[in-house]
Amino acid sequence: MMRLRSGRTETTAFNHVILFLLALFALGPVLVLFLNSVKTSEQIAQNPFSIPAEPRWDNYTVAYERGNYANTVKNSAILTGGTVIGVLIVGGMGGYALAHLEIRGANIIAFYFLVGTAIPIQLYVVPLFFLWKNFGLLNTHLGLIIIYCATSSPFATYLIRSYMVALPKEFIEAAKIDGASKFQVMTQVILPLSWPGFLTTGLIVGLGVWNEFLIAVTFMHHPDLKPVATSLRAFQERFTRDWGLTNAASVIMLLPVLILFLLMQRRFIEGLTQGGMKM
Repeated sequence: MMRLRSGRTETTAFNHVILFLLALFALGPVLVLFLNSVKTSEQIAQNPFSIPAEPRWDNYTVAYERGNYANTVKNSAILTGGTVIGVLIVGGMGGYALAHLEIRGANIIAFYFLVGTAIPIQLYVVPLFFLWKNFGLLNTHLGLIIIYCATSSPFATYLIRSYMVALPKEFIEAAKIDGASKFQVMTQVILPLSWPGFLTTGLIVGLGVWNEFLIAVTFMHHPDLKPVATSLRAFQERFTRDWGLTNAASVIMLLPVLILFLLMQRRFIEGLTQGGMKM
């Protein structure tokens, strides 16, 4: 018994060391980002890993005002909310159809959606720009939301479908025996059981839209409509950049996402592990 306990103790200690190193690897850049956010550019150039003797907390105030965060955060909230709602509707209906409507070649279609997520938007951003210009969708939140929904829906459909495939079929068969239609099965049986998968998909898509820069800076030129990712350009001068303000602005941009993830991390991991590995 003593040998067994000793072996378990050694294994547990080794696991804790590995987990500590992984946590340090993941949180180290965030800590460095926070330390540099209360320094001047000169202090960062001297030693980016040092603890400042006199933190410059006013970096956050200056960065918030110069980056116009009061406006850009609101715009990003509109874009993120609209995209998440649209993607969950499209992905939910597509996932349900591929998982439970017995469509011929459903697995091939799901794999096609998975492959579609690997196609970079840079391949078609130029013709899309001229198309959006002809449609009058440049410098509009609706134009960006449509693009974000189109680029995120294949992944959302694949992930939600993977989660729905893992649901017990007994509940669905029981609902059909009771006379429920396909729409009632989806809204009253599938959706309540699949909400962790929808939550996971919404978080992933929302994080992607919140941090997206290329599409936003290409299709949105009006300063009052730009999202939060474009605020970091306010600290770029012709030949220099204020790295203290840039780090402070990055912390401001990261904070809402970090708080949301910490609040929802258990549900996020549960939905990802239960549905993400099913085909």
